[in-house]
Amino acid sequence: MKRILVTGGSGFIGSHLCERLLNEGNEVICVDNFFSSNKQNIDHLLDKSSFELVTHDITSPFYCEVDEIYNLACPASPIHYQLNAIKTVKTSVMGSINMLGLAKRLNAKILQASTSEVYGDPLVHPQPELYWGNVNPIGPRSCYDEGKRCAETLFMNYFEQHQLKIKIVRIFNTYGTRMSINDGRVVSNFAIQALQNKDITIFGNGQQTRSFMYIDDLVEGLIQMMNTPDSVIGPINLGNPKEFSILELANKIISQTESKSKIEFKPLPQDDPAQRKPDISLAIKLLNGWQPKIELEDGLKPTINYFTKILKS
Repeated sequence: MKRILVTGGSGFIGSHLCERLLNEGNEVICVDNFFSSNKQNIDHLLDKSSFELVTHDITSPFYCEVDEIYNLACPASPIHYQLNAIKTVKTSVMGSINMLGLAKRLNAKILQASTSEVYGDPLVHPQPELYWGNVNPIGPRSCYDEGKRCAETLFMNYFEQHQLKIKIVRIFNTYGTRMSINDGRVVSNFAIQALQNKDITIFGNGQQTRSFMYIDDLVEGLIQMMNTPDSVIGPINLGNPKEFSILELANKIISQTESKSKIEFKPLPQDDPAQRKPDISLAIKLLNGWQPKIELEDGLKPTINYFTKILKS
């Protein structure tokens, strides 16, 4: 049994990770300020003796005794991270400093949940970890993109200066149950619109591409990364290399929901990436053969069922 801290633990990804870690027999401390997450995501865990929920903002120091830290705290959808851009930067930078300081004091392993957004609007396709990215440092998405890039820098600095046991993963588009219905992400947007028979809104011509990974595959990758030898620090891409256009995704969701929705095209937002596809050869090599197993059509079914229940309630 390990004692594990998960920051952002009541969020979409964090709640699934907490659940998996508990099921494996660990003690879990979930820290969240509920800025963009939902306490209902972890309601079913609250009665477990090995689970502790702490309401806290990691931009302020936090103290506890743990063996491992998963640093997931940060709003991850454009609607949420642009709502308070300064807060987003603080969470990535000051939050990382506080969690790294805690890990240093405890000699604990710490994993940073970075993002494919560090690649910006990529000029290299697919994106390998050695690619430095194409990021606008002063654009509307920069609070998230540059905040995460700085967090990676801090993790490497702590590794080099203090020999801290760090892990860095870059998470590509992930979807599944417990996504927020108002987070502005493409899967949740399309599913909600389709279930309500509203026009499905596509920004741009719909030919821009994304690679969609189901939440269970991501959680497996996070745990595999944490369990690697200390010599494996990353960054490592975690994503599904199967690429779909936004228009393809919309049509798949319309088909699965048997929706009467039509497709409406709107102007593309500034700095929205034209392509996004991970090179996961490093993950396959270093993470015990990890790679996504759940096809998009199979992952959409429980996701759509989840949103159906949410809308009914």
